[in-house]
Amino acid sequence: MRILGIDHGTVRVGLALSDPLGVLAHPLETVPEPQAVRRIAEVVRERGVTAVVLGLPVRLDGTEGSAAERVRGFLAKLRPRVPESVPIYLRDESLTTVAASERLRAAGRKAKDQRPVIDQAAAAVLLQEYLDELAGPSVWLAEGEEPEDGEGRSGAHHGG
Repeated sequence: MRILGIDHGTVRVGLALSDPLGVLAHPLETVPEPQAVRRIAEVVRERGVTAVVLGLPVRLDGTEGSAAERVRGFLAKLRPRVPESVPIYLRDESLTTVAASERLRAAGRKAKDQRPVIDQAAAAVLLQEYLDELAGPSVWLAEGEEPEDGEGRSGAHHGG
């Protein structure tokens, strides 16, 4: 299972790809927006992508504005170029660029040096959030702790 994450911008489009198990997201590349539909179609074909997650910029109040309209227009161009068997999911991308910037800064990259990779890093954040949701809730308990659901198990408990 390979899933492609896309962070669409007016100038650049960031791409991230999951590992074959669909557990970890990795930044892949940044593509100039005018070439993004063609390149994404190539990546889907070359990498055996089974699903696509496209970031949808939703306002903090939950409404969509002009940026979301641009993404929906991009989706309309992309959908015919990706096989019908590959679903394209829209996912709220609120704050993914902020999270990506913070992670890059923590890794020692100054703000001025982030521009070439920020879009693919944001796509990786978006994709990782999606992959984590697919995996389901996970609750880690210390030895001897009781789960809140009262099932009486100790150790790690993985919900599903």
